[in-house]
Formats: sequence, structure tokens, C-alpha cells
Amino acid sequence: MNFRLSLRRAVMGLATIVLPSLAQPAAAQFFWSPPSFATSPLTDVEAATALGLPGATAEEVKAGLVWNLRAALNVAALQCQFEPTLLSISNYNAMIAHHDAELDSAQSVLLGYFQRTVGKGRPGQAASDQYGTRIYSGYSTVQAQRGFCLAAAEVGRQAIFAQRGTLNVVARNGLGSIKKSLILAGEQAYGDPGRSYSLTLPSFDPKCWKKGKLLPACHVAWNQKIGVQP
Repeated sequence: MNFRLSLRRAVMGLATIVLPSLAQPAAAQFFWSPPSFATSPLTDVEAATALGLPGATAEEVKAGLVWNLRAALNVAALQCQFEPTLLSISNYNAMIAHHDAELDSAQSVLLGYFQRTVGKGRPGQAASDQYGTRIYSGYSTVQAQRGFCLAAAEVGRQAIFAQRGTLNVVARNGLGSIKKSLILAGEQAYGDPGRSYSLTLPSFDPKCWKKGKLLPACHVAWNQKIGVQP
């Protein structure tokens, strides 16, 4: 009896050791072999162009980076709830709480940019509001949702562990990968047959049909398109 009890404890202890080692990285939630979203950190010139802030100063670029990262992670919190283990909502809320001072400053600096470049008062405020709406729309995706959610989750984790005042550094290093993820790139090892499949239809030119039936010549042309041998 004691031997059996000891054996059971040993097996349970081994399972405790082995199971954590079987845990897969976040990429395995969607892909066996994930696409690479790696990019170089954005320079000020690249960031000003990518973020739609022409003529921005270095301080305004920092603010734009921070505010765009906030927008990207906010969209992820809304769009990526289908995979709870990404923690998209909790990561976003933690980022807001941890970096609230830098986020408030970024919003103020961005408003100053539009007051400077568009006009003081209502024109600048309206341009700032429109910019906020535009960048949110820019991070919304359907076909590339899996890649976007994966990239946003990785950058989101970096954001919540970054020291206060350095969210702009996280954004500079990570926004490029989030933007790259918006371009559809599926499974790298096995392809993505469900998404890449396209249906080849026969010609719907009236001359190919008679009384609802496809005429022989057009039928042959269709067979050639889909690779059917006569």
C-alpha cells in the first residue's frame, strides 16, 4: 500500500514538472509556425510619416507613438476577446493605469500639434478629434485579425512591464510589428487552405449559355481553368 501511494505521488510530482514545460508560446494559439512581424524601431522621420504627423517635432512624435499604441491596444481589447488567454482587455486596462501620466501628456502634446499646424481653437480641436478616429479605424482588421491580435498581445505585455515614462519606447519598438500584422499572413508551415481557397466559376457571358445550360466550348474552357482533363 505504501509503495502504491509513493508511486502515485511520484507520478503526480512528475506531471507537475512536465506539464509546464509543454506550455506553448502565444503563437501556438493560432499558428504552428507563425508569420514574422518583426520590424526595426521607428525613427522620428519614419514615425512622423507612419503616424500621419508631418512636420512633427521630436516631442510630438513621442506623443504620437504613445497615442497610436493606446489606440492599437484599445482596438485589440475590443476585437481579440475571442481568445481570452491573450489577456487583451486586462493588458489594456493595466497599461492605462500604469502609464496614465504619459498618456495624458501625449494627448495634450498632440492637441498642441494640431493647434500649431491646423489652427488654434476649434479647428485644431476638430483636427485632433478626427485624427483620433482615423487611427482607431486604421488598426481595425478582419482578415488579418489573428496576426493582429497576436502582435498586439506581445506588445501589450511589454507595455505593462515597462517603467513609467517609457511607453513611448515600447511604442517605437512595437508599433511597426503591429502595423505589419495588419497585412494578412497566415500559417507558414502548412499554409492556410481555408482562407486561400478561391472558387473558379464558368463564364457567365450570355453567349456561353443556352436554355440554362453551359455550351460545350465554354465548358471546355472552364475545365481547363480548374485543371480537369477531358
